[in-house]
Order: sequence, then structure tokens, then C-alpha cells
Amino acid sequence: DFLIRQRLLRFFQVEERGSTIRRELLGGTTTFLALSYIIFVQPAVLSQAGMDLNSVLYATCLAAAIATLLMGLLANYPVALAPGMGENFFLVYTLCGAAPLGFGMTWQQGLTAMFLAGVLFIVLTLTGVLSRVVHAIPGSLKIGIAAGIGLFITFIGLQYGNLIVTSPSTLVRLGPLNHPLTQVSIGGLLVTTGLFCFRVPGAILLGILFSTLLSFGLGMVRYQGIFSSHIDLSPTFLKFDFSGLWEMGLPTASTAILVVFYLVLFDTVGTLVGVSQQAGLLQNGRLPRAGRALFSEAAGTTLGAGLGTSTIVCYTESAAGVAEGARTGLANLVTAAFLLAAMFFYPLAQMIGGGVPTSLDAQGNEILRYPILAPDLILVGSLILKNLKDLKWEDPTEYIPAFLTLVAIPLSFSIATGITLGIISYAFVKLVTLRGRECPWLIYVCAGLLILEQLFTL
Repeated sequence: DFLIRQRLLRFFQVEERGSTIRRELLGGTTTFLALSYIIFVQPAVLSQAGMDLNSVLYATCLAAAIATLLMGLLANYPVALAPGMGENFFLVYTLCGAAPLGFGMTWQQGLTAMFLAGVLFIVLTLTGVLSRVVHAIPGSLKIGIAAGIGLFITFIGLQYGNLIVTSPSTLVRLGPLNHPLTQVSIGGLLVTTGLFCFRVPGAILLGILFSTLLSFGLGMVRYQGIFSSHIDLSPTFLKFDFSGLWEMGLPTASTAILVVFYLVLFDTVGTLVGVSQQAGLLQNGRLPRAGRALFSEAAGTTLGAGLGTSTIVCYTESAAGVAEGARTGLANLVTAAFLLAAMFFYPLAQMIGGGVPTSLDAQGNEILRYPILAPDLILVGSLILKNLKDLKWEDPTEYIPAFLTLVAIPLSFSIATGITLGIISYAFVKLVTLRGRECPWLIYVCAGLLILEQLFTL
């Protein structure tokens, strides 16, 4: 045991990063609980395109576990990966959606497009192009991205907890405080905040357990068993349709692949920068081993498409594990182990992360809320906002693009959109103030490409 402990400490540089094995184990567990909802949301979403629900669940767990393991071993970062929320809806409603709003693909053709986007990602990562993009992002934008993700996580948490609901006149409003979902979220938030303020170890994890017991006591979740051994990936495994994709025409196929690539790139870059900023892993504003981190994501996307799930991205919920002290890839090994176990113990995991049905949407699908996870996402979002103190508030050419990035991420519900607006505005303000040399040339290239991309998608 002593030798194993020493090897883990040395391989993951645990002590050098100011962490302990206990913190890494706790952080990895917390990250899994925070992102466990995707295990159940992903099959529900992709099944709308005709995919087998159980097969998607297993593919999601397996692809996420392997990608998370790669991130931990290759890049040594406490950043978990799983199918992206947004990219899954893009597959169902855009790639597989009917024209003129969608591409009209089958889900097999959609997975093929995502597989090819992953291959493109791998090629550009191995050539070092994507690492240069990450390093070229100015420090102010990295701060804005991190803070924007913090607000994004908070906004998601408020929605999950029924604290913020839709409103026809104002888009959103305060949720009904007399609703049991809202009361569980408020109770969990108060307890978790109290534990955190008193610096109780494992405050976020304890908050999740408290909310679970409270929800169980109120009858919102029920015990559904522990173990399930029936695993079958055959309905979605390697169900590619290359010929069908290219028969749609080169412009259609290439556009679909490039849009998927764009979404995955900026979602991943944003989360990597945001979580690394929170964990104090950036060195002189640069992200060490960025190429290895990006390769882990690219490999996960390629593998995920083969198994039968949508594109794999870095997860903002990793910030919950970082808040519990995770600083190395050792936490990812823990998260990956839980993801693999979830394939066999998903009845138990569903009790925590499966969500609580509230009502039906316009299509007749159940709307789920996650009061167990909501308090912790709200609290984690507040922690990430601390990065704003390092922004150059005396320089408007630095803080205005950062501010636009910050607000665009939660309000557009897209990390990619926020980064797009930030890059374009940063290049613009530097040019018009005759300070163009302060902006890396690669940012000008990205800004130009992003403008063209927006024009072609109007």
C-alpha cells in the first residue's frame, strides 16, 4: 500500500500541486456526482432520433470513462469528459432534423459526421495547431471565459433547482417557493453553504448526500435497486453510414462536420481554461500540456461516435471536484471508475442523478429538474467568479471583451458563443484603438474565420 501510494503521489505530482490523495478521491467522487445526470439525460435525448436508449446509456458511460481516464493519465488535469449538453441536441434537432431547419440525416449519418469531426480534431491536435489557439487566447479573455462558465453553471443550477423558471413576459422569473422541488433546493443550498463557510471537508459532497436524503424523505426519488448486469452495445456500435453522408452532397456533409468541430473545439477550450484557472494550473497565462488535453477530448469524441453517443467534451461540472480540492489527474481516475461502475449500478446512480419529473413540454416529453445537484452547481459557480479580481479593469480594451464573453456564455446558453463574441470584440477594440500589436495574430485569424462562419449560418 505504501509503494502504491508513493507511486501515485509521484506520477500525478499530487504534493507538488498542494493536494493530497484524500482530496483527489473526494474531488473525483464529487465531479462524478455533479455530472452523473448526463448518464440519464443523454439516452433520453438521443432516443428521440431513434437510437436505442439502453445502448446509448452504456456508450455514454464507456466513452466518458475512457476519455476522462486519458485526460488524467496524459494531461494530469482534474477535468472530466462526457457527452456535451448542446451537442446532443444538435445531433437530434439539427443533424437529424428535417429541412429547412435541419440537415435531414439519419442518426447513423449524424454519428458519422461526429466521428469525422473527431478525426479532424485529432489531426489538428497532433500537428500542434489547436495548442497554438489555446495559448493565443489573451489573459483577459481567459478570465472572462472562466467567470462566464461560473455564471453558466450557476444559471443551470438555478434552473435545475426550480429556483428560476420560464416566463412569457420576462423570459425567466423566480420559481414558486412553495413547491417541494424549490424547497429541497433551498434547503440543500443553505446546508451546503453553511458547511462550506465552516470549511467542513467534503462540503459539496455532503450537500449532495443531504439533498438526496431530503428528496428521498419527500418521496421525490425512490429506491430502484442497485445492480444490473445486462449490457448490450450492439444497437449503436459502429453504426456508421459514410456512403449515406456523402450522398447528401459534399457541401452539406462538410458543413455538418465543420460545425460539429467548431462546437466541440470552443466548448472544450472554454472549459479547460475555466477549470484550470480555478484550480491554479495556468502558468504565466498558458496551459501546460494543452495538446494532450485536447487529444483526450478528440479521442473521446471519435470513440464515442463509434460506441453510439454524441461528441465528448470537457465538463464544467469538474469545477465541483476542483472546489473540493482536486488538482491532478488522480481525481479523473476516480471519476472514470464511477462512470464504469455506473454501467452496472445505474439503478442506484439514477436515484441521485436521474432527475425529478415536473411537467410535459410542447412535444409531450417530461421536463426534469435536479434539486439534488442544484445547490452544489450554484455554489461552485460562485467560486469561479473569484477570477474576476485579476482582470485589468483600468484598460477598457481588456475588460470590455472579457465582459462580453462573461455575459454571452450564460445568456446564450453556449460557451462557444461567448468565446466567439469575446475573440471578435477583442480583435476589434485592439485595432480601432491602434493597439493592434497587442493582439496575437492567431486571434485575428480566428476572428475572421468566426465572422465568416456566422455570416454563412445566417
